[in-house]
Amino acid sequence: MRIALCQMTASTDPKENLAAVQDHVRRAAREGARLAVLPEAAMVRFGAPLGTVAEPLDGPWAEGVRSVARETGVTVVAGMFTPAAEGRVANTLLATGPEVEDSYDKIHLYDAFGFRESDTVAPGSRVVTIDVDGVRVGLATCYDLRFPELFRAHADAGATVSVLPAAWAAGPGKRAQWDLLVRARALDATVWLAAVDQAAPDPQADPEVPTQAPTGVGHSALIGPDGTVRAQLGSATELLVADVDTEETDRVRRAVAVLDNRRL
Repeated sequence: MRIALCQMTASTDPKENLAAVQDHVRRAAREGARLAVLPEAAMVRFGAPLGTVAEPLDGPWAEGVRSVARETGVTVVAGMFTPAAEGRVANTLLATGPEVEDSYDKIHLYDAFGFRESDTVAPGSRVVTIDVDGVRVGLATCYDLRFPELFRAHADAGATVSVLPAAWAAGPGKRAQWDLLVRARALDATVWLAAVDQAAPDPQADPEVPTQAPTGVGHSALIGPDGTVRAQLGSATELLVADVDTEETDRVRRAVAVLDNRRL
């Protein structure tokens, strides 16, 4: 399966961001991708007032993503915000495309490094996988990356690929942690991992310097089920299209049967 990792920087304008999403998907389709993955918060960046821009899954922003999925025949996974109880929002991945219509609400909220996502975002509770051209794909979002149980749950549900849209926060050691964790989660669950971060708002900025809100550091990566980096971007807006050999997942699982050998 050919996957497009669509690294972009979201602004505070959902319409502007939708146009960028649609452009990335069309470019991905021209390169033969069957699955296009956009970052977390592709609808609007963190730091903007999320409650005022959140829309339901049948709202105009999601419909705009569906329209480009229909136009191109590509399955799209993109981060948006949907209304939730008690005045909060859900940090939602919309997954839409041929024979695919689902969504995932981020389970693990980013209450770390001085940021409290849970003040404005309600947690999800459902593990979600989708089927793209016969390949089962697990959905996860950003801070979920620190919780290996979710990726093993994807594998237990039959996934050979996981996708991770993110808006990874800058700060001391954070870029190094991103590189380590994307490899570790692929290896933990013996899955291909397509980790798609927001591009850095300023590609020349020092990723060690923290920002007020998590707005991305780039370096989206495709990781093999053996934990090796197969392809990786830099910090700027860019598109990476790469092929995933799902049979390799089976070969790795036969050689290193960590899922079968679990005792806890």
